[in-house]
Amino acid sequence: MITMEQLKALNKIENMAITEHARIRLYERNISIDDIVNGINTGEIIKQYEDDKPLSSCLVLGFSVESEYIHIVLSCDIDFIYLITAYFPDTDMWENDFKTRKGR
Repeated sequence: MITMEQLKALNKIENMAITEHARIRLYERNISIDDIVNGINTGEIIKQYEDDKPLSSCLVLGFSVESEYIHIVLSCDIDFIYLITAYFPDTDMWENDFKTRKGR
């Protein structure tokens, strides 16, 4: 299981591995690496995906540098944070706390 302590200890740009898919999505969604770093620094894990392969992953809810809610999906090992994707949660899909999907 991933902890916020692990993530915060690794939360530096030089410790982030960003897939090409994630890079494209960040660009399309106008999300910066600074938004990711701030999101982890201010965030909490709201969902664990322990069965993901090759590493378990999690969903972090935090704040962008502009204080907007941001969801960050990532995994980590002892050396790196692996960014899977990030997005600004849609109020049509998420409850007001941005922790609970609507319709569940």
